[in-house]
Amino acid sequence: MTPSATETLVARLRAAGCVFAEDEAALLLDAATDADHLESLVTQRIAGFPLEHLLGWAEFRGLRVAVGPRVFVPRQRTSFLVEQAIVLGRSMIRLPVCAGIAHDSTATDAAAGTTITAARTAAGEHQPIRPRTLMDPAETTVAHADSTLIALDMCCGCGALGLAFAKEMAEEGIRVELTAADIEPAAVACARENLGVVGARVVEGDLFDAVPDLRGRVHILLANTPYVPSEDIAWMPPEARDHEPRRALDGGADGLDVLRRIAAVAGEWLCAGGHLLVEESEEQAPVAAGIMREYGLSARIIECEDMGATVVIGTRA
Repeated sequence: MTPSATETLVARLRAAGCVFAEDEAALLLDAATDADHLESLVTQRIAGFPLEHLLGWAEFRGLRVAVGPRVFVPRQRTSFLVEQAIVLGRSMIRLPVCAGIAHDSTATDAAAGTTITAARTAAGEHQPIRPRTLMDPAETTVAHADSTLIALDMCCGCGALGLAFAKEMAEEGIRVELTAADIEPAAVACARENLGVVGARVVEGDLFDAVPDLRGRVHILLANTPYVPSEDIAWMPPEARDHEPRRALDGGADGLDVLRRIAAVAGEWLCAGGHLLVEESEEQAPVAAGIMREYGLSARIIECEDMGATVVIGTRA
């Protein structure tokens, strides 16, 4: 494409409200197989289709994760939930080692991946992720050869949370036996594509109905539940409202309906000392913590102002 044609493409995207029009243009140009395909991608982007759906992937914690039409796109702020799960998973395996492990959560296996993050950040949908720093050796843990964390990625969508958790735990020598579950067939198919690399099992079904064999065994339960109140769905960006599954967004009257269902029986699926992690809004978090306590879990709230993220952690005694 000539420089003038590229400038025209950028101008079209900018006029449609794409904040990082230059970056998006580069990504779309790279994804297009020919001129007709490029025009189709640009037309859809201008019409409000999620960039990730058009590209076929999203960046999450340095990983290129496959996503497809009608599949929930992982939000960058949810990286904070994974971060907390890693800390908890590490704490459940308490054998010290002599060296820390560094990981830059903003790195990506493709330089273009950071562009999606930047574009979403500028639009207010996502927040930037700060790199993790090298840990003090005394605080680092590693699994014994026969130690395994049992993890469940519930409402998994494309499986991004479970994938990042399992891969980063493996980097520290901690083996994760991962199961991912979702009620949306398109999400299940996408998760199977993404999670094969970590040997995960992916099942379709409604919450715990899909995983009866995990009762009483789960160390880490990642539950990226829908938490947008029903009446607020209409105010969401069209990329989400019109192109992601309603069941992945709508949390009922107060946004906490799915959390209530999970919390009510989570104690039966968690092992002793196991943890349930959910993302909520800052306003919802105290209510969510109260729900967890009502069902016998201890609960605490952790926030990250930089990421605009709030995580509620429930722990079984």
